Amino acid sequence: MAKSVALVSTGNFLEMYDFMVFGYYAPAIAKAFFPLQSEFGGLLLTFMTFGAGFLMRPLGAVLLGAYVDKHGRRKGLMLTLSLMAVGTLAIASTPSYATIGWSAPLLVLVGRLVQGFSAGVEVGGVSVYLAEIAPPARRGFYVAWQSASQQVAVIFAAALGIAINTFLAPQDVQAWGWRIPFFVGCLLFPFLMLLRSKLEETDIFKRQPDYPELAETCRSLARNAPLIVRGTMLAIMTTVFFYMVTAYTPTFGSTVLHLTPQASFTVTLCVGIVNFSLLPVMGAVSDRIGRRPILLAASAVAAITAYPLMRWLVASPDFLKLFAVEIYFAAIFATYNAAMVAYLAEIMPGRIRISSFSLSFSLATGLFGGFTPAIATLLIHASGDRAMPGAWLSTAALIGICAVISLRKSKAAFSLE
Repeated sequence: MAKSVALVSTGNFLEMYDFMVFGYYAPAIAKAFFPLQSEFGGLLLTFMTFGAGFLMRPLGAVLLGAYVDKHGRRKGLMLTLSLMAVGTLAIASTPSYATIGWSAPLLVLVGRLVQGFSAGVEVGGVSVYLAEIAPPARRGFYVAWQSASQQVAVIFAAALGIAINTFLAPQDVQAWGWRIPFFVGCLLFPFLMLLRSKLEETDIFKRQPDYPELAETCRSLARNAPLIVRGTMLAIMTTVFFYMVTAYTPTFGSTVLHLTPQASFTVTLCVGIVNFSLLPVMGAVSDRIGRRPILLAASAVAAITAYPLMRWLVASPDFLKLFAVEIYFAAIFATYNAAMVAYLAEIMPGRIRISSFSLSFSLATGLFGGFTPAIATLLIHASGDRAMPGAWLSTAALIGICAVISLRKSKAAFSLE
């Protein structure tokens, strides 16, 4: 069991790593591919490109999810990993705007769309795989390792960012140093693919009497649309908080709070460590006391405290304040997410579990969470209030509360039916 958890979670590393490094190096990517006179305009276009990848997630959730529900978890997870590597290589190797003009940002956009298409089913595929191999009484603990593996990617990418900004001059980072993390991700692909190829199919999938075709999957998704909408609402808070405390933190720290890149990356690294440590613990706690109490408590605390804490931070920003606020938000994310992912897997119909889980999570990420850096940048620019990202966090938390309440009659239906 431990081997299976490690194998499937390790492959999940690349999906989150590639997404993180794009957000971490957004200012450098903006200058390379969107060299507008306005720094705000270039950064906003970069974050919109970052978010565009998430718009492909629902399509990936349906098409790739149907493939996984029909052909198996192992084949599907190997396919998603391959697609993610292709998108990463496209971004890493695209010449700058100064070299090939508008073809450059278009190629980067294509790379992000391929990444997003792949990621549409990666989280759902890994989460459902872990849920299906887990003992029922420990499902929360097992599924939490999906998110925990993503935190390893956050830690690794942040540590690499610290090293790059320490050993390279700022102009070198801007010119070519930002490409290094993308090429590192490409170099990791063969090793991660080897690990994922050793996965065994889950017993629950093998025991199914038959497997749905794409048309049947689409009809089933349509029949379960109300549940998928509530599942999307449930996942919004997780995705918004995650991309706020990881992908957006380095840019927020350097461009909004005017801290050094090393300081921002150090905070992000610590965020990853806290998340990695808390997620399995809170998953185990949710096995003991139930998912709903944790979901309600975490979202209520977030709704009340997010904006006031951001106001306190921006009033006189420094490293310790940024550290304290981001670690606090990370703890809320880890608590909520550990219960949410297992709960979402439990309430989805067995025959289309990956498709329905992935579609809910992808809609939440594509419409809300993935655009968090862009939304935060736009809110700050439009209002002049540097604390406005806190209001966005509070809004996501309120949606989470509504989702948990609306799902009060939904019972865990984790079976083949």
